[in-house]
Amino acid sequence: MTDLLTAMQAALGLPTTPIPFTREGALPSAFAVTELACASIAAAGQATAELIHQQTGRLPPVEVDRRLASFWFSTSLRPIGWSLPPMWDPVAGDYACADGWIRLHTNAPHHRLAAEKVLGPCADRSEMATRVARWNKAELEQAVVDAGGCAAEMRSWQAWQAHPQGRAVNAEPLVHFAPSNTASHKPWLGSVAQPLAGLKVLDLTRVLAGPVASRFLAGLGADVLRIDPPTWNEPGVVPEVTLGKRCARLDLHRPDDRAVFEALLKDADILLHGYRADALERLGLGAEQRRNINPGLIDVSLNAYGWNGPWRNRRGFDSLVQMSSGIAEAGMTWKQTSQPAPLPVQALDHGTGYLMAASAVVLLARRLEKGRGGSARLSLARTAKLLIEHGVGSQAALRPEDNDDRGLLVEQTPWGPAHRLQVPLKISGTPLQWTLAATELGAHRAQW
Repeated sequence: MTDLLTAMQAALGLPTTPIPFTREGALPSAFAVTELACASIAAAGQATAELIHQQTGRLPPVEVDRRLASFWFSTSLRPIGWSLPPMWDPVAGDYACADGWIRLHTNAPHHRLAAEKVLGPCADRSEMATRVARWNKAELEQAVVDAGGCAAEMRSWQAWQAHPQGRAVNAEPLVHFAPSNTASHKPWLGSVAQPLAGLKVLDLTRVLAGPVASRFLAGLGADVLRIDPPTWNEPGVVPEVTLGKRCARLDLHRPDDRAVFEALLKDADILLHGYRADALERLGLGAEQRRNINPGLIDVSLNAYGWNGPWRNRRGFDSLVQMSSGIAEAGMTWKQTSQPAPLPVQALDHGTGYLMAASAVVLLARRLEKGRGGSARLSLARTAKLLIEHGVGSQAALRPEDNDDRGLLVEQTPWGPAHRLQVPLKISGTPLQWTLAATELGAHRAQW
């Protein structure tokens, strides 16, 4: 348990002091998923406590609830009289090839089209399974990727260690920090109760890891504005991850929307983005351009497969990284089953999300101290390496969820009323709380 937290504290430059994890039990898994949940949430909490300490001279104690941390790594929202939309497209999932397993990620319409470009249109899973069975896994993975889609063959950890991308990920730090040379002298506008009040966070992230980071920052008082392209939607996760945020749409290919975006970026304190490594460069918004627009910017980014190596620009998601890196294969052995066995939750996404939030707060503290912005880069594959190398966690079962785990407030969402689970993190004097309910993408105007 402490190994994961200590590794995160070292990567973030935080004191390696122990943080208590209360209550018992763990999610059933081949890996220490509950420990990853507790450690990453604790790291984000500790970064916040250190910021408060820097600004007020008082260091608040931090603790994390193991049960609630485990539950939040799945979903925190409990609808009242309605149901969350399905998480997965009907044909997304694992399929047997002629020589092993592959996972197709088809949640976005253009990713499903790419898979069907290679395999032919498929009405359902059984039709897709028949088509996939004719292929070798490596050839199908490459064909889908070449078509602009998302796929990952199941590899063992040993095979991933020998793969050029696995070797590239191994050489990267958990968090890659880089200082900025340009000055920024914005004062701290927060308080102990809301340490991130007055901070503007521009969120260009999708689905889970980045939105988990911005949801955490919003809970500490930051003004989070999420920007999506005109047609993007992710109905399965929007009610979960838009808590505390305003959500707008811009088309960065249109000159008028581009001007609006650059004005937003100029006034932002923190930018979160999770595009492929070369995507913003192709839009003329590479690291140098972003610094020119906003010299004091705190720039935090993630990608799926790491920032070096042949796959640095490859599309990827948590479930695909689990297949590539050996997690699903190790789970298969652990479960004694004949098909891939992923983690019980999207733990790479959530864990990396809290590490992104921690990185942003660490960079903010540095900016307040030194008067300079800076950047941090993380990846799902590097978080996977940390989890795999930690090994098996506690096998004690979690006590099932009950009504006492829910917060008292009713959140009025566009889909209907809901409860949130109680927050797993306690920072003394600094409650994580959100003033805005979850909302639809594009519900707000693109303005601070």
